[in-house]
Amino acid sequence: MKKHELHYRIGEYLKSVEIENVQNIIDPACGGNQNIPLFLNEKKSNENEICNVDFMLVKNNRIKVIIEIEEANIKPTQILGKFMTSALAKFYIHKTNNYENVSMAENVCFIQILDTKMLKKNSSKISQWKNIELAIQEVLPTLKTNIKTYRLFYGNLIDIDLNEILLFVKNE
Repeated sequence: MKKHELHYRIGEYLKSVEIENVQNIIDPACGGNQNIPLFLNEKKSNENEICNVDFMLVKNNRIKVIIEIEEANIKPTQILGKFMTSALAKFYIHKTNNYENVSMAENVCFIQILDTKMLKKNSSKISQWKNIELAIQEVLPTLKTNIKTYRLFYGNLIDIDLNEILLFVKNE
């Protein structure tokens, strides 16, 4: 059994689908072979690195889609924190890209996928997540960030709709 089963399933699914002129960058939990560090500015340093994301799509050498998957910590602070660190980031810098700066596109999509396997029957978490999604979408136009689209998906290994996620990604 893999440690991050939902990460791996989503990563393998997205890797298997070719999207024209798009490079998939995938972290190890999702079946890739590298971390995906994002930075506050164009200088690669510990002081400027603010997060590592799970999955990223790069088009025309610009970050187009960022995906974060949460299997364990599904609390609002974690959800919002993952979004905000990515919203503040400006560059991806990594040795696999010869340490060249890859900046955010003008219209980046941020997708969060939350695992429902730990939810108790009649949990209010799904309603809470829908409210968080609406709240982020409401404030997004007022933030000075290149992330312009936010979507939150949820499910578990059995019932997550990977086709819905893929259709959304392809339309971005």
